[in-house]
Amino acid sequence: MFLLLFVVVVRSVVACVLILISEQAYPSLLITAGLNDPRVAYWEPMKWINKLREFKTDSNLLLLEIDTSSGHFSASDRYKELKHQAFAMSFVINQITGEGGVIG
Repeated sequence: MFLLLFVVVVRSVVACVLILISEQAYPSLLITAGLNDPRVAYWEPMKWINKLREFKTDSNLLLLEIDTSSGHFSASDRYKELKHQAFAMSFVINQITGEGGVIG
């Protein structure tokens, strides 16, 4: 019973996030997902970023990174996790400095 209730709540939250998107300016976002995540399916962030791209009225970055070998808590390999954290930090530094170059 608890599991069923949890799934309904998670689905409702995702639906609410999609409903709340409207035509406005959004900040730059780096959205990450894991392909093997049992809690948040990889298509949920894809639907979210697709709707954000449809309704945003600015030119800020919206990036989606899907890791094909990780789950909900990111990579189990510490070096891969460090690489992921470095990528996220490079996105933050890129936004703070305003250089606007390609990340990666």
